[in-house]
Amino acid sequence: MKRTAQAVWSGALRDGKGSISLQSGVLKEQPYSFKMRFEDESGKSGTNPEELIAAAHASCFTMQLSHFLAEAGHPAAKLTTDAEITIGPVPAGGQEISRSALTLRGNVPGMTEAQFIELANKAKAGCPVSKALGAIEITLDAKLEG
Repeated sequence: MKRTAQAVWSGALRDGKGSISLQSGVLKEQPYSFKMRFEDESGKSGTNPEELIAAAHASCFTMQLSHFLAEAGHPAAKLTTDAEITIGPVPAGGQEISRSALTLRGNVPGMTEAQFIELANKAKAGCPVSKALGAIEITLDAKLEG
């Protein structure tokens, strides 16, 4: 199976602009720019590659965990995962993604906190996006609620 995305860019890095489109059509010619990526700390002016990586990581990890929970006989009532990607300058110049921090809150009837955390760590290590992000630090803050 393959999935595709397309990026189009015009101009130089700082004053240029581009658009991102996804195979699914969920994003179609969605604008992105240097400002959106590196200067808008609120993240509200538009998307950027790091936000898309965060979405991919959160969704992949959560799906992987739901599989492990169901296999253990405890399908989740609800799992909520936030992913925060850290990007910043490096001494040699340029930028580098250094970390993905996952914050998980789960409502899983009949499961102990220890079981939940064990399976969450297994999902963190095993989800395909985590594997693809193997060059960066991946952290997990997992709590069972409800």
